[in-house]
Order: sequence, then structure tokens, then C-alpha cells
Amino acid sequence: MHASRFPSDFLWGVATAGPQNEGDNVTSDTWFLENVTPSVFQDRSGKATNGWELWESDLDLVAGMNLNAYRFSVEWARIEPAEGEFSDEALAHYESVIDGCLARGLAPIVTFNHFTSPHWFAQRGAWLDPAAPDLFARYCGVVMDRFGDRIALAVTFNEPDLPEMLTWAHLPEFVVELERQTLEAAGREAGVEKYRAGNVMLREDFAGMRAGMTAGHRAAKAAIKAVRADLPVGLSLAMVDDVAGPGGEATRDRKRAEVYEHWLVLARDDDFVGVQNYERIVYGPDGQLPPEPGASVNGMGTAVEPDSLRCAVEYAYAVAGVPILVSEHGVGTEDDSIRAGFLEPSLEGLAQAIADGVPVIGYCHWTLMDNFEWIFGYGPKLGLHSVDRETFERTAKPSAALYAELVRTARGL
Repeated sequence: MHASRFPSDFLWGVATAGPQNEGDNVTSDTWFLENVTPSVFQDRSGKATNGWELWESDLDLVAGMNLNAYRFSVEWARIEPAEGEFSDEALAHYESVIDGCLARGLAPIVTFNHFTSPHWFAQRGAWLDPAAPDLFARYCGVVMDRFGDRIALAVTFNEPDLPEMLTWAHLPEFVVELERQTLEAAGREAGVEKYRAGNVMLREDFAGMRAGMTAGHRAAKAAIKAVRADLPVGLSLAMVDDVAGPGGEATRDRKRAEVYEHWLVLARDDDFVGVQNYERIVYGPDGQLPPEPGASVNGMGTAVEPDSLRCAVEYAYAVAGVPILVSEHGVGTEDDSIRAGFLEPSLEGLAQAIADGVPVIGYCHWTLMDNFEWIFGYGPKLGLHSVDRETFERTAKPSAALYAELVRTARGL
């Protein structure tokens, strides 16, 4: 982890997301879906980690780990709670977060859509609506006009490839059916034929939603660049390190074609692409192979493999050919010793990718604290800090101190 192994301007950060941390995002599609019956969401987000109120002390935690970057989302549903009506209060809040980052020496990495969109947008059919790209671009322009001059990197979409990836995750069929029932219940309650959302998606909508988000990315990038041509813009992708065991090459290649390639080719016109890696999966001639006996496994039951980050980054660069931001990387586990143990070898692998010629501009660990993990509720634990669900007190785990020390060394502090 010597400083010479990373560029002097390398971004060392941690990532969070509004719906998972802020709480009370009551004008969003996710909030609406949590509260219909039946719902695929195991918990309601409620106040989440109360990050809307505790953002200043949370930024102190980030700065206290020797980091120089912070990735977070601005929430469209808060900024435009009703179509065409923009909230000065929400814009002022996010502007304060931006300025709070800069005051602490943190480069603000802003995600414009981290799965969640306004309720009114979902009522229109979300990304199936032909007007969706222009509506998204208008919102991005409003954000840029307010504080775009102070953003370090702009991420348009978080993991637009996730729905396709989840078809490979062997989720029980009842989950797929419950997603359909959730959207049908939302449509009935909202009084519309098609209530659609970015993080609860029907397979028959995949092609239309992908087309809408592709156009949305291009429109958003144009709107962002119109305000600030020099601001680097990209999107982030969920990326498993897919490995072919003996006879597994065809399966691996089919997954890459179905899940990643569309977006990596799209990213060739961008300034960077975000890689979000959590696991390695090995494929044989008959599909996914189980972890090796005795291997540490994450909450999804796949092996914790530190070198998966290097391999995912190298694959992304080989296809997209643009600089890489590790916009998320972590492990879902109750055992923090597993998280602590895989951090250094993961970063060593990233340093090797850089040495081998991959232009990596930054690393953001997911996540600052345990939070609301979408349909899985408050069960999964991916944070460097734990959170008391009643008092919202944050408590550093040993992995937080270890990450802080690794970054201190890597930055030569």
C-alpha cells in the first residue's frame, strides 16, 4: 500500500445513497412501493439512518478516515417532489452537503439517480415513458445550475444493469412473483395502469427500461456538460467477477453479453465508468459452481475473493476503454473480521491493475454505515460503522480503522 502505487490525485472515498441513509423520502417511488400491500420490501425504510439530519457528523466520520472523496446521491424525488415543481429547501440541503465536503477536503462524487425516482415519474411509467429522458435531463440541469460548479465527478445512473444481473442470481420464483404483485398493487393504489420503478422491474419491461435509461444517460450527460463542459460524467455498473472454470466459457460470455456489454459499450463515449464489485462467481459447463470448501462466503453465499476487484476492473477497461472509478466495493457480512481481512488484498490487486496500465481514478468503499438494503431491509450488513436503530448512534467497526490506516499509508500522510 505504498503511496507510489497509486496516482497522487487518486480519490479515496466511501459511498452512500440517499434512499438507504436519509430516511423519510416520502415522495419517492421506493417509499410508495414499501408501503403497498403486498410488498416485496421486507422492511419499510422509515428514517433509515437519519442521514438527512446527521449529514454533518457523517461527513466528519468520512474525513476522520483520512479520505479525500465522498460519493452520495442527490434525490430527484426530494428536488422535484411534484412534476415541474422544484424544492429550494432540498436544493439548499444538498448544496450544504457539497460545501460541507469541500470544507473537509472531500471531493463530492454525486450520483443523480441511485435507483429511486419521484412517485409522479413512476406513475408515468418511469423509463418506459418516451418523455423520461428529457424529464431526467431537466432535473439534472436544475441541480447543475445550483451547485454543479462544485461537483468533482457526476454519476448519472447507479447500476442500470442490475435487473439483468439479478436474473443470474437464482432468486426464488416467489420473489419474482412478489415483485409483480407489488407493482400491480402500486398501480391500483396510484390509479395508473403501469406503475414502474428502477429497482423493482418486470422482465418483460427490461428492453424498454434499458432503452429509456440509455437515452436518459445521454440526455443527462448533455445537460450536465451544457452547464460545465469540463465535469467528468459517467455511470456505474454492478459487476461480478465472472470466471470460467473448465467448460464454463460459453456461460461466462453469455452473462457478460446479457448484463454488462451494452453499458460498457455505451461508456466508451463517457469520461469514466464506475465499477461496483462484491463477488467472484465461477461457471462450469452446467452453470454456477459452489464456493470451494472452507471458503469465506458473503451474505449471498458466494466466496469472498479479494482479487475479484482487480479482475472486474480489468474487464471493464478492456471493453469500455475509459478510466475506471471503483464506485462501490465491499462485502455483506455480520463478521467484520472478514471485511477487515479482505480490504488490503483487494486494494493490492487494484494497485496491480494500475501498474498493468489500467487508469483507475478512485476507490469508494461501500458503505459508510449499515443501512437500508432495498428489498432486503435492514438485515444485510455492509457498513464500516454499525448504527443503533433507535438512537441512530454510529459506532466504528474495526474495519473502519483498518481502512483509514490503509488510506493514510497509500496517501503518504
